[in-house]
Amino acid sequence: MKSGYNSVGQKSDGMMERIISGKPKEEDVALDTNLRPRRLADYVGQDKVKENTKIAIAAAQARGEPLDHILIYGPPGLGKTTLAHIIAAEKGASIRITSGPAIERPGDLAAIITNLHEDDILFIDEIHRLSRVVEEVLYPAMEDFALDIVIGKGPGAKNLRLHLPRFTLIGATTRFAMLSPPLRDRFGSIYRLDFYDLQAMEAIVGRSASILRIETDQGGIKEIACRARGTPRVANRLLKRVRDYAQVMAKGVITEPIAIEALTRLEVDKIGLDEVDHKVLRTIVEKFDGGPVGLETIAASISEEADTIMDVYEPYLLQLGFLERTPRGRVATRLAYKHLGLPGRKRQPPQGQLL
Repeated sequence: MKSGYNSVGQKSDGMMERIISGKPKEEDVALDTNLRPRRLADYVGQDKVKENTKIAIAAAQARGEPLDHILIYGPPGLGKTTLAHIIAAEKGASIRITSGPAIERPGDLAAIITNLHEDDILFIDEIHRLSRVVEEVLYPAMEDFALDIVIGKGPGAKNLRLHLPRFTLIGATTRFAMLSPPLRDRFGSIYRLDFYDLQAMEAIVGRSASILRIETDQGGIKEIACRARGTPRVANRLLKRVRDYAQVMAKGVITEPIAIEALTRLEVDKIGLDEVDHKVLRTIVEKFDGGPVGLETIAASISEEADTIMDVYEPYLLQLGFLERTPRGRVATRLAYKHLGLPGRKRQPPQGQLL
């Protein structure tokens, strides 16, 4: 364990560095680049998105036109950036990459899009974090391929319209609801990436192990895939950690027992939950009798931000069926009790009516 971290990967300043988080870390940059598929044929899973993308690219090429603007959304780590690179490669176009937080002023956006060429692709990650002022500049660029610039101030100010080459904007976001309706409406295609099923995850782990030249058996691949939370980035990160353990403890071969032992040491259970996930579930079950309990109350109980719980912890717990969202708050389900090894709570009988 690195200095400055405790046994569950918590930094000394209180921030969590979770190995099963889908958010990118510095260590993932080189790994993602090496393991990233280059073509749709190599992109595992997300079959509906792949099919729709393939049709859109073929139609645009047949007409000799740029693609419609594309919005890709879903939890972190599922391959939104990878899909953008693949679309550019399949279309034979250049891609320019930036992010919402990096575009602070309208001038920043203007500098980027005026340097684009015909049929180029502009990829904006975390597009929901664009400021409203920048969005206003982006609207005519997306719709009319024009950039409106105001020169001067006061009564002498003049509006200058610059015509832009026809380009394709690909936006990616983990917070679809935070996009303004006018911006959403300007995308011709909207794709949602879902968590991957076990079969797809096994294929991804096997492919990554082959590229990294890691000797594995099917049992080892399956154990990593089961605990990767349906997220390719997490699978590749776990594979890297298990590889390190196998190199020291098992002559570099990842077998099922070695994978189980390594992942147990990393405190990742058999379905991909870590100490933080268990803490959220046990808080609801043990402190609040299974709920319903409000999000803010859960956040205060575990000393975490409510937005972090909603964006980082909840999506996978909801997909597993361990939590329910109700008008009165979050409720732990029977499956959550079973996974924690606790007896299900007894439902209170309905309150009798007064005669």
